Amino acid sequence: MHIFLTHPNANIMDNSQLTRKQKQFFDFIVSYKKEHDIWPTYREIADEFGFKSPNSVTQNLQALVKKGCLIKTDEEEYDIAPEFDESARPNSSGIPVRGLIAAGYLQEAVEANLGSITLDFLFPNLDRLYALRVSGSSMKDANIDDGDFVLLIDDDIQNGDIGAVLYNGETSLKQIYYGQNGLQLKPANKAYRDIVIEPDVFEEVRVLGKYVGHVNRSGIYKHDGSKKPH
Repeated sequence: MHIFLTHPNANIMDNSQLTRKQKQFFDFIVSYKKEHDIWPTYREIADEFGFKSPNSVTQNLQALVKKGCLIKTDEEEYDIAPEFDESARPNSSGIPVRGLIAAGYLQEAVEANLGSITLDFLFPNLDRLYALRVSGSSMKDANIDDGDFVLLIDDDIQNGDIGAVLYNGETSLKQIYYGQNGLQLKPANKAYRDIVIEPDVFEEVRVLGKYVGHVNRSGIYKHDGSKKPH
């Protein structure tokens, strides 16, 4: 199941309808700052774009402030808005959002640096998330295949949830159902039988985590929370 996402800063996207010239102006500032770690001077900007007056630089800067790409600091200086400044987020990583795409009538393509879709956005509880690699095909009808990396979270498991179980030093990823005397582990593949675990008083069954998605070479798949294999 693919998850299609909107960017968390959707309001910023709506304000960033840059013209082609504004995009070139903004890209120059971002590239210059990234390369030199400082802002270009008014003279350098004017020379780059052939402006005859510093007022033209100011007008372009003010236009980008109105569209949310730049901000005014407490010292009344211009700076790149944090949402667009990758250097202000040295530990951030993710899928870059490179512009806007019309989903109605045809519109002019708009390219802009609109931040990135991060794992924190995809999985809000990232601090409680970890991965295990799948060995076997008992969950293939849930689109979880041999070699995939399942994403598990330390959370309560309800009847029918997919989760990882540890019993007597052995593990298994299955749909979990609670019974009076133990657990029933149901595969998502008719070639496999259910596993029934009825531990005695000295044995321990541990649920290692709840399945919330998986990763493979095709991409990231986020579980929709349904009880049925999808």
